[in-house]
Amino acid sequence: MKFGILKERKNPPDRRVIFAPNEVVRLKQLYQSVNVQVESSDIRVFTDEQYENLGIEVTNDISDCDFLFGVKEVPIENLISNKAYFFFSHTVKKQPYNRKLLQAVLEKNIDLYDYETIVNSNDHRLIGFGKYAGIVGAYNSIRAFGIKFELFKLPKAETLSGKEALITNLKRLVLPPLKFVITGTGKVGNGAKEILDAIKVKEVTVENYLTKNYTQPVYTQIDVLQYNKRKDGQVLHFSDFYDNPQQYVSDFKRFTKVSDIYITGHFHANEAPVILTREMLHSKDCKIKVVGDISCDVNGPIACTVRSSTIAEPFYGYLPSEDKEVDVFHPAAIVVMAVDNLPCELPKDASEGFGEMFMEHVIPAFFNKDKDGLLLRAKITENGKLTPRFSYLQDYVNGK
Repeated sequence: MKFGILKERKNPPDRRVIFAPNEVVRLKQLYQSVNVQVESSDIRVFTDEQYENLGIEVTNDISDCDFLFGVKEVPIENLISNKAYFFFSHTVKKQPYNRKLLQAVLEKNIDLYDYETIVNSNDHRLIGFGKYAGIVGAYNSIRAFGIKFELFKLPKAETLSGKEALITNLKRLVLPPLKFVITGTGKVGNGAKEILDAIKVKEVTVENYLTKNYTQPVYTQIDVLQYNKRKDGQVLHFSDFYDNPQQYVSDFKRFTKVSDIYITGHFHANEAPVILTREMLHSKDCKIKVVGDISCDVNGPIACTVRSSTIAEPFYGYLPSEDKEVDVFHPAAIVVMAVDNLPCELPKDASEGFGEMFMEHVIPAFFNKDKDGLLLRAKITENGKLTPRFSYLQDYVNGK
């Protein structure tokens, strides 16, 4: 079995990789029948030499590999027919901008696996970069506060060596008694929590957060039933929210009245209610000063996310009274951080962490005949057709 590690070709450049050099060594030690080739790259966070120094083959031609692993979408002109690919395809939600990519995958008889579709038997995602999005998102949110109120200047995350350097810089600050609220308790939310815990921001209960004043920074982390409520007033199991999201309305206003910084780490279904509405933001009792929208769904559940931002220009101002973007330093502006590729700012940490997850959860399936059906569930296309699990994409492929 031959694995190929792809060079990233999408713009803007992404320095991440699925397998760091040490992870490739571990893979070859555990499964001696596997052969690994790394496509030469001048942008990858790990250099060609770092792979070669560990005895890993680096080449400009990986066309004889059975499975090809990348991070971002592979440009259509670089797709190799009759191969199996793993990458984030951004097609399973029928994203219009990648329709042609999925059409090309089918035309070229490619077996496509998407990291987002790698789930266990309960449909829970097993791997992703979410933790690192949360880590950088929390750092950027604090950085935005410092810039907006001219209290302190933190360096950009991408200029630092990794998570520990982010924490070191944050620990030098003396923060005012800010209140942070995090929505979501998955990988993204817990990544943000990891940063706040590391710099000794105190975690408090929802009740205390909403009712008490503090002389130090505090945060609370909330799940769906703490920021949504049923229209009929019933209090049911959280599974009811996932089954009947249209029966709920946002209950987030109580947090807007006391929060300074809001960090989003939630999953948002299509029919779920808007979490942070225009009305909440425009209300005279809204205290929010920074929204770190890691989820970054434009015109979605966070009303002030009017566009995504970039690593180069991560912040913009939002004027609630006019529902429009303004300068960050406008006196009535809420600062929005809506970078949609945050893990790219920690390419080394993110690559190492992702590879470890992939080794633990996915690699065994290649060598145990996929006994748990993990690869089968993740496969989007096969033999030039959509697999049954992803047949719902047929109208999207057809251009409807």
